[in-house]
Amino acid sequence: MTFFNDFGLTLDLAIILAIDLTIAVILLALMRYLQGWSVRVNSRAELAERDNFAFGISTAGAVLALGIVLTGAITGEAANSYLVEAIGMTAYGLFGLILIKFGRILHDKIALNEVDKNSQIINGNMSIAIVDAAAAIATAIIIRSVLMWAEDLTFDTFIAIFTAFLISQLMLVLLTRFREHQYAKRNQGDSMQKALEQGQIAIAIRHSGYMIAMAFTFNAASHFIIYDPTAYFMNIVGWLTFSVIMLIALSMLLFIVKKLVLAQINLTDEVEKQHNVGVAAVELAISVGIALILAALMA
Repeated sequence: MTFFNDFGLTLDLAIILAIDLTIAVILLALMRYLQGWSVRVNSRAELAERDNFAFGISTAGAVLALGIVLTGAITGEAANSYLVEAIGMTAYGLFGLILIKFGRILHDKIALNEVDKNSQIINGNMSIAIVDAAAAIATAIIIRSVLMWAEDLTFDTFIAIFTAFLISQLMLVLLTRFREHQYAKRNQGDSMQKALEQGQIAIAIRHSGYMIAMAFTFNAASHFIIYDPTAYFMNIVGWLTFSVIMLIALSMLLFIVKKLVLAQINLTDEVEKQHNVGVAAVELAISVGIALILAALMA
């Protein structure tokens, strides 16, 4: 007991944390195998025999995404009983896992509707894998923010979480369509998705930065919405309104900051024509950095 007291822990809290950690490890392992099952391949063979880097990146994104979601399920507070804690952690964890998988399906069918993502990744397309991993991570950041926003474990809670999740997926699709429109304007009508299919990693890195940045601004929107799981319509309006406002604010800030930080550099030429991964990485860092700052200011 002295050991626990030295670290500000009670025995009950330590047991609860152990339960949470055990469930988290099981779910993370499950996610790794789900990656293979979902595309009907052996994940071990893809990772260790074929050395499929694209499959590894996609799997890494899925595992990291679930880890992010699980941080929203772990409260660090003692539940009424060990059973209640185990049920709550498992329920939130499985729900988060399902939402991540569902989000990837929506992203594949709607956002990346011009390419066959699974076959591209199995064939080793790194660009598609990077975008896939970033989409999973962005979805996870959003799910975590909604889990932190929710306060109890009821059927209405899951409806509220799912509502916010659907709004976030709509925003990811709108963001992708806007980026595609901008890309086509700069490249005589060419398709950004086709560029990704051709393996243009720089474009994938830059687009990934936009998606993850949007996720952090969505997180900021959660601070303005009062939690009421039964206010179905107001939840939809609230999440949609604030997420659009935050995305517009982010876009305006990124336009200004990139002009300053990357002054005298033709971003279109470097990233889209010369496939300069270094410049694209700087763009990603700026996007995520500004989003984090914006989210911190709104917290």
